[in-house]
Amino acid sequence: MNKLIATLIAGLFATAAFAQTPATAPAAPAAVKAEAKEAKTDAKATAKETKTAVKAEAKTAKVEADAKKDVAVAKADEKAEKADAHAKAHKTKAKAHAKAEKAEAAAPAPVVTK
Repeated sequence: MNKLIATLIAGLFATAAFAQTPATAPAAPAAVKAEAKEAKTDAKATAKETKTAVKAEAKTAKVEADAKKDVAVAKADEKAEKADAHAKAHKTKAKAHAKAEKAEAAAPAPVVTK
């Protein structure tokens, strides 16, 4: 009798487990599909945000590079102007010195009387 009761109880558990398995199986793929779709949507959104951020960083880097280039060009222009001014001043000074020597050579020597 104990074996008969044990067999009946085991059969009940087996049929209950067998009956529940198909009921959850079709629901699982729908849930999995929904999760996969949600994950795909999240991935697309993340990729779009990342792409936008990368574009923004690239624009910022380009603007910074242009600004640095402009500063470098301005410094080079300033340096060139300074060199031109220095050369012009040197030329003017040399002309003045030559003119002074010419005037000194043309002036008569002072006469010293005793």
